[in-house]
Amino acid sequence: MPSVSNSDTLTFFVNGRKVIGSHPVPSLPLLFSLTLLLLVYLKGTKYSCGSGGCGACTVMISRYDPKNKKIHHYPAMACLVPICSLQGVAITTVEGVGSIKKRIHPVQERLAKCHGTQCGFCSPGMVMSIYTLLRNHPEPTPGQIMEALGGNLCRCTGYRPIIESGRTFCQGSTVCQMKGSGKCCMDPDERPFGSREEKMSSKLYDEDEFQPLDPSQEPIFPPELIRMAEDPNKRRLTFQGERTTWIMPVTLQDLLELKASYPKAPLVMGNTAVGPSIRFKDEFHPVFISPLGLPELYFVNTTDKGTTIGAGYSLAQLNNALGFLVSEHPKEKTKTYRALLKHLRTLAGPQIRNMATLGGHVVSRPNISDLNPILAAGNATINVISKEGERQIPLNGPFLEGLPEANLRPEEVVLSVSIPYSAQWHFVSGLRLAQRQENAAAIVNAGMSVEFEEGTNTIKELQMFFGNVASTVVSASQTCKQLAGREWDDQMLNDLCQWVLEEIRIPPAAKGGMVEYRRTLIISLLFKFYLKVRRWLNKMDPQKFPDIPANFVSALDDFPIVTPQGIQMFQCVDPSQPQQDPVGHPIMHQSAIKHATGEAIYVDDMPPIDQELFLAVVTSTRAHARITSLDVSEALACPGVVDVITAEDVPGDNNYSGEIFFAQIEVICVGQIVCTVAANTYAHAKEAAKRVKITYEDIDPKIITIEQALEHGSFLSPEKKIEQGNVDDAFKHVDQVIEGEIHVEGQEHFYMETQSILAIPQTEDKEMVLHLGTQFPTRVQEYVSAALKVPRNRIACHMKRAGGAFGGKVTKPALLGAVCAVAAHKTGRPIRFILERGDDMLITAGRHPLLGKYKVGFMSNGEIKAADVEYYINGGCTPDESELVIEFVVLKSENAYHIPNFRCRGRACKTNLPSNTAFRGFGFPQAMVVVEAYIAAVASKCNLLPEEVKEINMYKQTSKTAYKQAFNPEPLRRCWKECLEKASFYARKQAAEEFNKKNYWKKRGLAVTPMKYSIGLPIAFYNQAAALVHIYLDGSVLVTHGGCELGQGLHTKIIQVVSRELGIPQSYVHLSETSTVTVPNAVFTAGSMGADTNGKAVQNACQVLLDRLHPIIKKNPKGKWEEWVAKAFEESISLSATGYFKGYQTNMDWEKEEGNPYPYYVYGAACSEVEVDCLTGAHKLLRTDIFMDAAFSINPALDIGQIEGAFIQGMGLYTIEELKYSPDGVLYSRGPDDYKIPTVTEIPEEFYVTLVRSRNPIAIYSSKGLGEAGMFMGSSVLFAVYDAVAAARKERGLSDTFPLNSPATPEVIRMACMDQFTDMIPRDDPSTFTPWSIHVS
Repeated sequence: MPSVSNSDTLTFFVNGRKVIGSHPVPSLPLLFSLTLLLLVYLKGTKYSCGSGGCGACTVMISRYDPKNKKIHHYPAMACLVPICSLQGVAITTVEGVGSIKKRIHPVQERLAKCHGTQCGFCSPGMVMSIYTLLRNHPEPTPGQIMEALGGNLCRCTGYRPIIESGRTFCQGSTVCQMKGSGKCCMDPDERPFGSREEKMSSKLYDEDEFQPLDPSQEPIFPPELIRMAEDPNKRRLTFQGERTTWIMPVTLQDLLELKASYPKAPLVMGNTAVGPSIRFKDEFHPVFISPLGLPELYFVNTTDKGTTIGAGYSLAQLNNALGFLVSEHPKEKTKTYRALLKHLRTLAGPQIRNMATLGGHVVSRPNISDLNPILAAGNATINVISKEGERQIPLNGPFLEGLPEANLRPEEVVLSVSIPYSAQWHFVSGLRLAQRQENAAAIVNAGMSVEFEEGTNTIKELQMFFGNVASTVVSASQTCKQLAGREWDDQMLNDLCQWVLEEIRIPPAAKGGMVEYRRTLIISLLFKFYLKVRRWLNKMDPQKFPDIPANFVSALDDFPIVTPQGIQMFQCVDPSQPQQDPVGHPIMHQSAIKHATGEAIYVDDMPPIDQELFLAVVTSTRAHARITSLDVSEALACPGVVDVITAEDVPGDNNYSGEIFFAQIEVICVGQIVCTVAANTYAHAKEAAKRVKITYEDIDPKIITIEQALEHGSFLSPEKKIEQGNVDDAFKHVDQVIEGEIHVEGQEHFYMETQSILAIPQTEDKEMVLHLGTQFPTRVQEYVSAALKVPRNRIACHMKRAGGAFGGKVTKPALLGAVCAVAAHKTGRPIRFILERGDDMLITAGRHPLLGKYKVGFMSNGEIKAADVEYYINGGCTPDESELVIEFVVLKSENAYHIPNFRCRGRACKTNLPSNTAFRGFGFPQAMVVVEAYIAAVASKCNLLPEEVKEINMYKQTSKTAYKQAFNPEPLRRCWKECLEKASFYARKQAAEEFNKKNYWKKRGLAVTPMKYSIGLPIAFYNQAAALVHIYLDGSVLVTHGGCELGQGLHTKIIQVVSRELGIPQSYVHLSETSTVTVPNAVFTAGSMGADTNGKAVQNACQVLLDRLHPIIKKNPKGKWEEWVAKAFEESISLSATGYFKGYQTNMDWEKEEGNPYPYYVYGAACSEVEVDCLTGAHKLLRTDIFMDAAFSINPALDIGQIEGAFIQGMGLYTIEELKYSPDGVLYSRGPDDYKIPTVTEIPEEFYVTLVRSRNPIAIYSSKGLGEAGMFMGSSVLFAVYDAVAAARKERGLSDTFPLNSPATPEVIRMACMDQFTDMIPRDDPSTFTPWSIHVS
């Protein structure tokens, strides 16, 4: 290995500034190297997942190509790009795009002003993706915007405003072509929603305010880097770190010599395979060889036989090359190229496609590869080279299956890949199905080709390769051989399916699970290929080869990726309202510009503190076991380690309110914290944490599922019950009774900013200061106080903002804060505790899985007379919020329906899983699936539409709930009526039925879901709030209140309140942070109550101040605000006031089963239409209409943003988001690779949101809390999916009543659409194997 003294100097540019690194750490990604090398704290680029799966760390890389004298800009993930790969390039981070201090860029401005940012943590990545696109395409198409954002995740906004901000750069973007009519939605007669009397608006922002994009003003590429790239005397560069060496050859011969010297050294180009293996699989490589920029690896050669593409081409460059070839050559020659292009569009995201190389992708042979099966089916070959010479390896079954004779030799390098043209009678296709359409590994994929004897349908050669059905891509070679000489007909298809299932046998306990589904997909994809070939043969010779049935044609095409369209409607403010009064206007989020420029500071963005340490956790690997030994000696001996903290180091309570900070005698779930390691870097802490040795002795029982909890009588709290009427008697007087069981699985919060805490011990009085992202600073203060055994007045918790929360930062930061504070207390040094995504998902859990059992009695006309419902939730191993969640479930269990005889019971189950916690909607989104499911079951039995049964049973007049709280359902009825009418439900339902008659393998479904959602809590003291308002002598106002800014725009609404109450411009008002120092004992920011309660408290403080100023204003009514303030000070009038809101006086008596638990309700209705592919289980959301009772919206932009974001999050819960647990309680889903939240491609193609006006005098300015209500609206997608599935089942002669479980994943959908293919697969006896994963509901 080269010596350290021979290390070269690394040179690149960041935001126009030259960076020189003498001893960079070769394996360290850019994201973690910037601060070390720049000595400047660039924190705009965010760290969220570490695996390249979320886009938060997107930067732009610019390289100069000396061959064609062009600069190439492309997006990349800073968490994966190795620092040493950046030699000679220019990096642009969000700080280099624009800043408030200098000048914000139009991309940043428009993202902010179009309301495309909420919590802001994903915003820098979004900016960089759009910015990079604009550097290459200043006037992009809407499709390019969609593609550019495909690798970026957002958990807050629902994507619509982000896409809209990008579309403002498209040519002609200002024209609203409503429903393709070419008319504008703002024309008085064309408004689709809201009567003209209501004076509705759809203008959430003013495009006239936008700066124009001027490409000539972008920073120039550093001339020094051009000179470096064109230097004729370039030499090999070696970067030597402490443990690793990075070598960059400059000629092919140099590369081959290096590979001969270091045969085990990986070749690193994009680092998309090696990087994650180092980070997550603890791989270590002493030497890296990086042939980046080597001219011999970057080329396209075309001959009359095909094309050879250099191994160094990125997948994005491959896409461009293939696109050009397809445009230049006849279709019949480019079938393989077109199949590759189809899969390249959805493979990973654009950042990864620009980093990963063709050679790396081919040679790493991932079993999930979308490209290798197609390349194999297209008879591609790999051209390899070594010092010994060149040779070709067929990219075929033996190579993909890793057979020794087909492998590369250690000293060989992939030079290029040759892809032949397809012949006239040769058909090639690629097929895949993933959990979501884009940026998700395939559940099963395939590359297939068939060559026919010329002019016939007789098989000359058949090739089939399948991915993700084994540990490698596999070939069905035996089946293919057997079918040579057969005609391409139905009998051949039948044999093909049978033989493939025999040849490719997925074991019942196979890794990844979904075994029966994957078996079905193999032959379903085969059938699609069969139909494609039949269609192609018909086009070749219509006389000779009959076409496929017309109702089969739609099965051929995948769902297109369409740029969403939509309109957002809200009330106009009263014309008589003063112009300066911002209430009711769509005001931009007060931090939006800072979000978009990366200048908004989150906990981990805070600069390093002298002597600070980093904390890594050691968690239990057993679900229920006794700790027999804990050996930390090896960890303590590791470099940089200062201490290991265990339960013995907790000065106060280690078990507080049932929550255990450190496991001591036993562990009660996988993921429970056993100890933590404090070290001088996180890398050192993490490495040492691996050295902690724990031995266990398993304890029985190990309870993982609700079913197991019921079997063992394991509960966290007593049963909760409400009842009205005489349920048992009513069942005797109905026409029909049905019973059912519904399972709703859990959900991961997936806030973009993981749990983050900075604890700073003070030198005096045992004080501790904590900076953290939380919804409940008071609880953190309480838990830290208990753990340290000091009074709460010594614990100061500061909360500026959180990068998303959704309930996941209500209770969990308290436990983690205590753990962090104990470490700070023991070491006497500041502790930075930032959970990695995998640890966060494992430790903090999420939404409660739910089991619902129902018995419903009804009349033949659809009227429900009696319902008896039982709910059980999987609470996990400690109490957390589970008792309150089950109370909410029971209280909200009737939704929008009046059932005269109604009983609901609920219990929280205690299991050996990490404790589930608060999540947006707090039990309502799970429980109401059960309600809507039994409504659908009744409709099926009565031969009615579910919507008709909903109408029959819905509350119609002022009534009392089952717990005897009076309410007026008029807004509910209005939302429901408007939704049915303005979404054209019945007309579209009829159109869907017509579509279904004409299409056998694709079905459409519609559903309308009503909602009666309660706001607040049944415990009155949880509804109180306090505020502190200071007026300074220059007239500026500082406001502090107890609410936390999580992205929902709470501070923005508070500024609007202050502006109205004091009659001053918004620019005069400032909010800095939420702190236990300024507002003590504040309750959590949750339950959609943030603006309700804190707004009232702030209003109260402002009114107190105005009362004090009143005599001065009366004396000088025409004076200015600043003059009144100065005069008040001169007259010794206090310019500071506390405000207080006692809270809504709610109550619930569980003994009497009655009360007034909620101050008011939010009503709504949503209509969704989907199309389902019955062969794969994929679905496409075509349109959604949401009508939400907002009363009077304080800020329509924020409220619509909350509704849309909640809807998309809810849609994720009900469709694609799936947590996988082992039977032993191990969570498999620990990152974006394993857990799929919606991306830009999942949102509705048409998305309409209308805020319906009503009155709510109890709340501030007659508004309503809308943060959570939209979540359940996502269930309209679930029930639309089931409507489509029911249509398929009915056509196949199956019962249209089937379990409506959630989530309706592709697996669930496909296996419910039973057909000849599901009947064909082998089934295993469940008693003969242990499945890889289980459901825990």
